[in-house]
Amino acid sequence: MKGAPLGRKIRALRQTEGLTQAAMAARLGISPSYLNLLENDRRPLSAGLLLALARSFNVDLRTFAAGEDARLVSDLTEAFGDPLFGERRLDERELREFVSGSPSIARAVVQLHHAYTDARASAESIAAQVVDRQELSGVDRAGLAAEEVSDLVQRHVNHFPELEAEAERIWKDAKLADQDFFEGLAHHVERRHGVRVRVLHMGEMQGAVRRFDLERRELQISEVLRRGSRGFQLAHQVALLTCPDTLDRIAGDDQLTSAESRALCRVALANYFAGALLMPYEPFFRAAEEERYDTDLLEHRFRANFEQICHRLTTLNRPGARGIPFHMVRVDIAGNISKKFSATGLRFPRFGGLCPLWNVHAAFLQPNVIRAQLDRFPDGTLYFSFARTIRKHRGGYHTPEVLYSVGLGCDVESARRMVYADGFDLANPSAAAPVGITCRLCERLDCRARAFPSIYQPLKVDENVRGVSFFARPEGSA
Repeated sequence: MKGAPLGRKIRALRQTEGLTQAAMAARLGISPSYLNLLENDRRPLSAGLLLALARSFNVDLRTFAAGEDARLVSDLTEAFGDPLFGERRLDERELREFVSGSPSIARAVVQLHHAYTDARASAESIAAQVVDRQELSGVDRAGLAAEEVSDLVQRHVNHFPELEAEAERIWKDAKLADQDFFEGLAHHVERRHGVRVRVLHMGEMQGAVRRFDLERRELQISEVLRRGSRGFQLAHQVALLTCPDTLDRIAGDDQLTSAESRALCRVALANYFAGALLMPYEPFFRAAEEERYDTDLLEHRFRANFEQICHRLTTLNRPGARGIPFHMVRVDIAGNISKKFSATGLRFPRFGGLCPLWNVHAAFLQPNVIRAQLDRFPDGTLYFSFARTIRKHRGGYHTPEVLYSVGLGCDVESARRMVYADGFDLANPSAAAPVGITCRLCERLDCRARAFPSIYQPLKVDENVRGVSFFARPEGSA
């Protein structure tokens, strides 16, 4: 998908500021005629002018990022794919122009549709409860808060230099390279913050895996956590103790619209910090490159689990030491997406489930086994991906075990840097699995796994002809 032109954004900014072309041109140090050419996309926006716009009008440079526009166009396309809108055909050019000229309104439309889907789901739940004579419960904003935090992480490309720097400072101050991570960090916390760390029995924790008792200055960790997870939870609390101002500043983003969103953002940022402390940037980056992103070796070296390794791999975006740009997704056995991030340009569905042909689903067929796959999307784009299941450790015999699948993907050129791509014919599109994003946004009508009709093709049913799926339309049918 092409990026939206920037001329409309410049014009929208000028009109918002109430300036004429002459007045805005004077502030930028260019002629009114040149500004007119910029607004009509007849001249490119140079880096110097982009910086001048940022200085003169206090503009966030990310406002002019094509990636943000592409995400908004993708979200709008998915929203308008809702059956609510019937068989209206979408014009991608008009959507791009809408996003370019009115980004705030475009985001509001996506947020409105998100609220609509939440309300619809809540209404259906309430209706079921009424039928079952269950006690009614209120509607919360958890879904919207999670999406807003996911968007914030995406805008920062899942890289927060301030948290990286603070984690590196503590790593050196606590001398964690010279001792067991958990024991060393526990001693540091007691020495610096007067907080005692205790590992308690499951019954004493009353269902929690981590609890900080402020009055007693005691951090309690559950015995059910394995060593890597114990260290991660301890590091999470260290973030809350040592850099609350940084967490608050990042979580103060204007696009986090509720207290729930900001609180959830602080949790996500503290988790980011924990990963950065458990797996320091430079050593982890070097190990990833040297071992060709072999997650098993990285798990052993950094005493972390598969999901923690995968998440850390998505954060390697430091200038001069950048890792492979990955997209990451975590799903449960029902297909619900509980974690997502993309540095590859791939757009995850905001309101629905993933295409069932992704190997992140097939990984459930072989638990704990890496499943690698070359993927071909409807537009011909190729990605390489690998996935594996993870188990959330149970607290005892009667506690149900939860199984998730975590997948990472990248472009085919970057895939050559990974051990998992060995033996794949990455230059052969015909060897790739034909996948999509989600059914309603996929143009492949001949897919055996299709569960819903495509928004790009109206549903036409011929009762005398059956295709490979109910929604497929064989040649010769009406």
